[in-house]
Amino acid sequence: MTIVPRLPDNAPFSLAQRAWLDGFIVGLTGWDEAAEVAPAPPAPAIAPVEEEDFPWHDPALSLDERLALAAGRRPEHLLMAAMAQLDCGQCGYLCHSYAKAIASGAEPDLARCVPGGKTTSRKLKELTAAVAGSKPAPASVAPLAMPTPPMDDHKPGEILQPVRFCSAHRLNRPGSEKDTRHIVFGGAEVVAYEAGDSLGVVARNAPELVAAIIERLGAKPDTTVRLADGGECGLAEALLDRCEIRRVSDQAIVVLASRAHDRSQSVILQAMAEGYPGAGPEDADLLDLLEAFPSARPPLSELVSAPDPLRPRLYSIASSPKAGKDEIHLVVEAVRYQKRARPRHGVASTYLSDRLGPDETVSVFVHRAPGFRLPAGVDTPIVMIGAGTGLAPFRVFLQERRALGTRARNWLVFGNQRRSSDFLFQAELEDYHRDGLLTRLDTAFSRDQADKVYVQHRLLEQAATLWAWLAEGAHLYLCGDAQRLARDVEAGLVYIIAREGGMPSDAAKAHLAALARDGRYHKDVY
Repeated sequence: MTIVPRLPDNAPFSLAQRAWLDGFIVGLTGWDEAAEVAPAPPAPAIAPVEEEDFPWHDPALSLDERLALAAGRRPEHLLMAAMAQLDCGQCGYLCHSYAKAIASGAEPDLARCVPGGKTTSRKLKELTAAVAGSKPAPASVAPLAMPTPPMDDHKPGEILQPVRFCSAHRLNRPGSEKDTRHIVFGGAEVVAYEAGDSLGVVARNAPELVAAIIERLGAKPDTTVRLADGGECGLAEALLDRCEIRRVSDQAIVVLASRAHDRSQSVILQAMAEGYPGAGPEDADLLDLLEAFPSARPPLSELVSAPDPLRPRLYSIASSPKAGKDEIHLVVEAVRYQKRARPRHGVASTYLSDRLGPDETVSVFVHRAPGFRLPAGVDTPIVMIGAGTGLAPFRVFLQERRALGTRARNWLVFGNQRRSSDFLFQAELEDYHRDGLLTRLDTAFSRDQADKVYVQHRLLEQAATLWAWLAEGAHLYLCGDAQRLARDVEAGLVYIIAREGGMPSDAAKAHLAALARDGRYHKDVY
C-alpha cells in the first residue's frame, strides 16, 4: 500500500497553508503522486518520460475548483492553479513556467497574470505567504532550474515591430449595443505569423485620464520622475506609457496607504490592498483613489514606481498571411461604460478604436499559438465555434484554406446578440457558404427571440451531425470568453458525446480530454 506523505488532520493550519505544506513535503521527500510502489524489476529498463498532468489547467474551471485539483501537489502546481490558465503570454511566461519562476524565487512579481487580475495576484500572495510562514526549507533543497526571466513583458523571440495604423471600421450596424471594430494595420510585411497566432499591441493610456490625474496631484506634466527601473522621464510620459493606471495594483494601494496623513483613509486603503470586500471604491482606477483619499499623496517618483507596468494586450489575428497583402487585421470590441459619473474606457480597445489616426505607428509583436493551428492534413474537416470577437481566428482559417485550395469540409457555428446588427463579416461568411468553402454555417443570435439562444444550443440541435464529423476525424476549435462561452460549450460537447456515443458523462469528459491530448480539440479563450 502506498502511503502519501501529508500533514495530520489535526495540524493547526488553514486550508491554503495545509495545501502548501503538503506539496512541500511531497517535494522534499521526492514522493511521486503518479507512481505506484512496486518491487524493483530484475533488469531495469529506461522508461519513456511522460508529460506532467495538470488537470486544473482549464480556464473554464473556477479558482476554487482549480485549487482543489492541485491540493497536495508541489508548490509550483498550486501556484499554477491560481492563475487564469489561458497561457496567453501576457505575463511573459506560460502558466506553468510563471508558477515555477515564482516558486523558485526567480520571479518576485505576483501581478503579471493579466486575465487573472487581482483575484490571481491576491491568491498568489496568500499562497506564498502561507509557505513563507511555515518553517523554512532546508538549505540542501535546491531551487528549481529556471531560464532567464523574460524582459520587456513579452517572450524572447517576440520582437517588437512597427506597423502603420490604417483604419478601425465599425462592424456593428445601427441598433447594436456593441462597438466592434475591424482594425487594419499596414506595412506588416516584416511581421511573420501563422494562422492561429495573436498580435501583442503596445497601447497607451487615455490622455484625458492622465491629464485628470496630474491635475488632481497639482503637478506639472513635464515634472521629471524616476521610474522603478531607475530611468527618468516626464510625469505625463510615465502615466501615459509606463504605468497601469486603469487597474491599480495592490502594491500601489499600499504606497498610497503608507503616505495617507488621515489615519482613517490609510486604514481603508490598507484593507483595499488586502482584498477585503467592500473596502473602498469598487473597480477603482488611480484617479478614483486620488479623489477618494485626498490625504494620500506620495512623492511623484514613488507614485509612478508603484503601479504595475503597462503591459501589451493580445488580440487574435483576423487575417491570413496567405491573403497576399502587407496587412494584419484584428477584431476588437471597444470597452466603454460609466462608473461614478465618469466615463471609463478599455486601455487598448479604445486606443485602437478611438485614439489612433491614419498612418500612426504602433509597436506590435507576434505571440505564437502552436496549439491553435489548422490540421496538418489539408483535407481534415474542422468545426469552428465562436461568439463575438471569437470569430477572428476562424476568418483566418477560412482565408487560409481558400488560399491553399483545399476541398476539406468547414463548419462554423457563430453567435452574437442580433442578426440585424451584430452578424460580423456577414457578407463574407455568406459568400463562403454559397461557394462551398463553408460546408455549414450555423448562427445563434441570442436577443432575436424571447428565449435566448447561444452557440451551444445550435450544437445540441446538430448533435448527430457533430458526432459524425468527429467520427470522421474532424478537429474542434473554440474561441471566445473562458468563463461563459467555454464552460457552456464544453458542457454541451460532453452531453453530445455521451448521448451520441452511448457512454456515461465521465467517459464523455474523458473522450473530450483525449481529443485535446490528441491535438483535435483546440481552444483560444480569454
